[in-house]
Amino acid sequence: MNKNRCSWCGETPLYVDYHDKEWGVPVYDDDRLFEFLVLETFQAGLSWITVLRKRENFKLAFDNFDYQKIAKYNDKKFERLIQDAGIIRNKLKIKATISNANAFMDIQKEFGSFSKYIWNFVNGKPIVNQWKTLNEIPAKTELSDTISKDLKKRGFKFVGSTVIYAHMQATGMVNDHIVDCFRYQEV
Repeated sequence: MNKNRCSWCGETPLYVDYHDKEWGVPVYDDDRLFEFLVLETFQAGLSWITVLRKRENFKLAFDNFDYQKIAKYNDKKFERLIQDAGIIRNKLKIKATISNANAFMDIQKEFGSFSKYIWNFVNGKPIVNQWKTLNEIPAKTELSDTISKDLKKRGFKFVGSTVIYAHMQATGMVNDHIVDCFRYQEV
């Protein structure tokens, strides 16, 4: 029996698997939140499938998304990343990932965890939308504008409102599965 799912994932197995198992599931773990933040940063201006296809390469290149290690990357490591054909080799996004790791840890110090900080914007629970079609789903919202501005004020880079809204969707801060998708009720 075919499951009804959000049409954006098409039929590409990697995309379908991501949709069915990860997208929209609430993430409260700082390690996973940082991973999604890195991936969303690199996705800016590109398609998500491009990033998904390189996800394992990113994991290897960025020390399993260990923000404590990434925060200490030096020029030598930066140059290795620029040469790594397995990832998206954008100098500004690589530099942003390094500086974002430091800003991420600053937030952890201030709030106890990044999770407490980011989930506070939605009072600790996902916003459940009721979209009937993909066309109704916004690329950004007033809330993503607010979070983006706050992150930028705290030193984050490549965290525009659209990137932040995609992060909110991916990490389950908002449930943007369309209402007739089988995952809508599950998440």
